[in-house]
Amino acid sequence: MIIKDFSKFTGQHCETTATGSLLKQIGIDLSEPMLFGIGEGLGFIFWNMKIMDIPFIGGRVKPDVLTENICRNLNLNLKVTETTSKKKAWENAAKHIEQGKAVGLKLDCYHLEYFTNKFHFAGHYVAMYGYDDEFAYLVDTDQQGGKVKTSLKSLELARSETGPMSSRNRTYSITKDGNSDDLKKVILKAINNNALEFLNPPIKNIGYKGILKTSTEIKKWFENSNDIKGDFQTTAMLMEKAGTGGSLFRNIYRDFLKESYELLNSEEIQKAYQDYSEIADLWKKVSELFHQAGETADIKYINQASEILIDLSKRERSAMEKLVEINT
Repeated sequence: MIIKDFSKFTGQHCETTATGSLLKQIGIDLSEPMLFGIGEGLGFIFWNMKIMDIPFIGGRVKPDVLTENICRNLNLNLKVTETTSKKKAWENAAKHIEQGKAVGLKLDCYHLEYFTNKFHFAGHYVAMYGYDDEFAYLVDTDQQGGKVKTSLKSLELARSETGPMSSRNRTYSITKDGNSDDLKKVILKAINNNALEFLNPPIKNIGYKGILKTSTEIKKWFENSNDIKGDFQTTAMLMEKAGTGGSLFRNIYRDFLKESYELLNSEEIQKAYQDYSEIADLWKKVSELFHQAGETADIKYINQASEILIDLSKRERSAMEKLVEINT
């Protein structure tokens, strides 16, 4: 069964694309930057565990939280189910399609057959809008093809994969009962919440403190790496091309601030937009230096990236301090 006349959401980031597709079905059609901003999506984490092949540099809030924030701020109903049963997991998803409603799925993109660059990442999201005896029909990011399909078996493997960021066959749907709050109020609240979260990290590898910590950690990483080229060029690719919209989500947040100041005519938000325009350029430079470090195995590029990260920590803290002062 395939939902007729289903209109996909076109996006660069997986969670906003999947959630945006569900929102379009209930009459909410906002831009990807606006969804990311309303979802209080900007963040930072440097995550390194022994079970991981390489350290992870992330630029957004934890998986699942973005959609939870969007639904809370827009006064929408989010229903989530998880199960260890593969049979029940399929039933949880298929019943929505049978009711003519798309459904959000969280999974490991490694198993999806349309992914040409194979890597394990269990925090990936898609929207499913149909299935038949052989395939599931999905919406993924624009760079992955938009409307795509994968075999039912591969989808089962992807949804039940374990490891970092994984969930137990997570399925989610979104409905609305009444009207959302005024968009201007929603934007101001989301900006304030996101800024407070960024400025008050619970541990030192998150938020602006995490950016500063990363400036020293990348030097240790370089010195201890057994595959400098693979480690740093993979990280550079993930920062720029793996659904981040470029510059580790800073391009998307910059565009959210631009839309917001145009809608609210806010001088304070306009200044923050200008700040994040410069910040986004610097993050792109960091990824370029990572790539060069991988190409040459020369630590000078890591040292240059380290200096930029120190500057970025200060710049992002300053920009968020401006945003947290905006009256909600």
